[in-house]
Amino acid sequence: MGLERLSALLRKLLMIIGGAALLALTLLATANVALRIVRVPVSGTYEVVSFLGAVVTAGALGYTQKRKDHIVVDILSDKFPAPVKRTLDGANYAVTLVLFTIVSWQTFVYGTRLWRTGELSETIKIAYYPFVFLVSLGFAALALTILLDLLGTIWGKGDKT
Repeated sequence: MGLERLSALLRKLLMIIGGAALLALTLLATANVALRIVRVPVSGTYEVVSFLGAVVTAGALGYTQKRKDHIVVDILSDKFPAPVKRTLDGANYAVTLVLFTIVSWQTFVYGTRLWRTGELSETIKIAYYPFVFLVSLGFAALALTILLDLLGTIWGKGDKT
């Protein structure tokens, strides 16, 4: 399986997980608001919505990078000749690859620590390390997508969206 196919599969899986988390988050928040009217709010809604929100965000990172939907400030770089712009893009990809690889790794280390210590959420006492692992996976998918962007820049291939 090629690196691009693996990346595409991982991005798709994370988008599905993120979409399911968004649906669950929306349903839970709506149920909590509706049940507050009859004075029976759902316990721990804030915690669960926070965990699900992190999964939603992390699940979209690789997909958003692939589509180049992140905010880009290129007022100055658009004025450079193509070889200079390509070099700057490569340097940017290299730095962000290192950054998000470290973020993914350290988030995984944190999730492992939570798992080993058995730490639970404060209000509803659930293990939240699975959410941390999903966030780590989201950052790994982002790093993999950036790696492919870097390789495409080095090999002179255009963005394939």
